[in-house]
Amino acid sequence: MIIENSEILLSVKDLTAEVDGNSILKGVNLAVRSGEIHAIMGPNGSGKSTFSKALAGHPAYEVTGGEAIFQGKNLLEMEPEERARAGVFLAFQYPLEIPGVSNLDFLRVAYNSRRKEQGLEELDAFDFDDLIQEKLDVVKMDAAFLNRSVNEGFSGGEKKRNEILQMALLEPKIAILDETDSGLDIDALKIVANGVNQLASPENATILITHYQRLLNYIVPDYVHVMARGQIIKSGGKELALELESRGYDWVLEQAGAEVGV
Repeated sequence: MIIENSEILLSVKDLTAEVDGNSILKGVNLAVRSGEIHAIMGPNGSGKSTFSKALAGHPAYEVTGGEAIFQGKNLLEMEPEERARAGVFLAFQYPLEIPGVSNLDFLRVAYNSRRKEQGLEELDAFDFDDLIQEKLDVVKMDAAFLNRSVNEGFSGGEKKRNEILQMALLEPKIAILDETDSGLDIDALKIVANGVNQLASPENATILITHYQRLLNYIVPDYVHVMARGQIIKSGGKELALELESRGYDWVLEQAGAEVGV
């Protein structure tokens, strides 16, 4: 929801980044205020996932210039775990499996680390169990998944629901969802989208990275941005996603040709 004069949670200016020496991000600018949902779309290889991982602090993605300010703090000077504890959440396109680590223990440790950062007391196992049972309902997940290793043997849809369960528990200030709709059937898509909508509030913000309008049928963005060649080349309202769905990206690329150096 767009709220006039709400807090700028994230301000990104001229962000550049590379992977294995290859320049991917070439000057990304984006401002996200509390209450807002932003969708970032674009052709394959445009830099969308690199942008999400650079913000989260993935060590394989080297930021080479620009700035990213999160609630007044220089995000780029923070370690990945510090960013997470501060309230930056990344839902992966391909969530990792962690054999030998129970999902319940993983969630409890992550949750208590966030509480410690907030100056709150850690929850003991009994109180946490009550809390997680409530959160399971957000994504309609069976409690049996808590006793399995993190994502091990989960279907694609179950992994994505587990990501949103983490989000429900950690209550991040800004959630970056990297192609959360990837691999979901229509029922799982609705469950995941409903979970994201339940968690959206005037105090937080969401960045959705997606290829398809179908996710935006269920999570309606306030702003839609097109990324190409490592830059955001066009921004608009939710209607822009519908136009992209019907016309593709060529017309946007042609309009922005001079600006992106083609």
